[in-house]
Amino acid sequence: MKKELILFLFAITFTLTTLSQISVKGKITSINNQSLEGASVYFNNTTIGTITDSKGYFELNAPNSNYKMIISYLGFKTKQVSIKSSNEFLTIKLEEDTTLLNEVVLSKTKYDENWKYNLARFKQSFLGRSKLAQECKILNEKDLHFDYNAKTNTLTAFAKEPLKIKHNGLGYLIIYDLVDFTIKDKQLFFSGYAQYKNLKKSVRKKWKQNRLDAYNGSQMHFLRSLIDKEIKQEGFVVNQFKRVLNPERPSEEKIKLAKELVKLYGNNIDFSRQIASPKTTLDSALVTLKKSRKPKYRNYLYKRNVLYKDMISFENELHFFNFKNYLMVIYTKEPEEENYVMGLFGKKREPLKVQTSNIVLLNGKSIIDKTGVLAPDSFFNEGYWAFEAFANMLPLDYQPLKN
Repeated sequence: MKKELILFLFAITFTLTTLSQISVKGKITSINNQSLEGASVYFNNTTIGTITDSKGYFELNAPNSNYKMIISYLGFKTKQVSIKSSNEFLTIKLEEDTTLLNEVVLSKTKYDENWKYNLARFKQSFLGRSKLAQECKILNEKDLHFDYNAKTNTLTAFAKEPLKIKHNGLGYLIIYDLVDFTIKDKQLFFSGYAQYKNLKKSVRKKWKQNRLDAYNGSQMHFLRSLIDKEIKQEGFVVNQFKRVLNPERPSEEKIKLAKELVKLYGNNIDFSRQIASPKTTLDSALVTLKKSRKPKYRNYLYKRNVLYKDMISFENELHFFNFKNYLMVIYTKEPEEENYVMGLFGKKREPLKVQTSNIVLLNGKSIIDKTGVLAPDSFFNEGYWAFEAFANMLPLDYQPLKN
């Protein structure tokens, strides 16, 4: 299985938090005013949630914020509601989901070797390859269905029901409503709604330490430290670089032409021979193909120790992550996992004593909230943060205990 996924884009609904609490009350019904008992009501990517009673009523205590509340019920369309005040009693109507989930894909699903291969690829991409990823178990794997398009080299995943992920490493049962999952051109994109529930076992001490370890060096940790102007104290170093095409690598057009020419010669080609000075068009094509193995881009570091004012801007009392090109975020208080090194480099080097991640904003800037979350669909992660993936993510209401 290939392990070359280096870009990681994910979308989660973000919130603007404060410390005060509010009580959110309401009732969930169908369009026809039928009370929906047992509907899930929760704040996305948090441990804050409940279910409706026999008459469809619910009550939740939550931070006074612009949280996105998620309401889901089997057979009905999942709904998002913005919560801004506790004064209003909410009456929320869910619409029946009459659309069939990609019936073409579902009808041809066979739990054969191809399905197992795609499942393994899904788990490695979605959960990641970290030690914590190995502690995750998807309890309803057969609700996952896959569609692979060979022409576009795109893998898409669908789920008939929310995924139930038992995370023995962090001590959560995660109910994940998968909205989108796509791997294309070595880039991963997934989005969905997550509800975290604490597991009830006797290893809370282990979970407490694992949660702290997952938090340290994470993107959530970095963004919270940035908001608090404490990135240096928390162990982060930020550099800035730009990415340009590698002049030593041939253009895609030249590579394509070289491949077409080589095909004309069939199997009677010695690819191993050294060509110091090309004398034929075939020689030139072989040199082009060898050079095509070089990296497509080069990174040029042009600013070290980027300052707070060069990353954060303010508009209407809101924080915006705002910078040009790429940021290289180095966490100095933890080494790389061996799994990370094995995935990228095999046995070529020992794990470094620091963790390095790159981040690029897709739209120039992104709103950033105090929970340590960026606006959905607004950024790409590369490097260590991409490696950690979903298995290392914590709920937004997680707060590490300060010594």
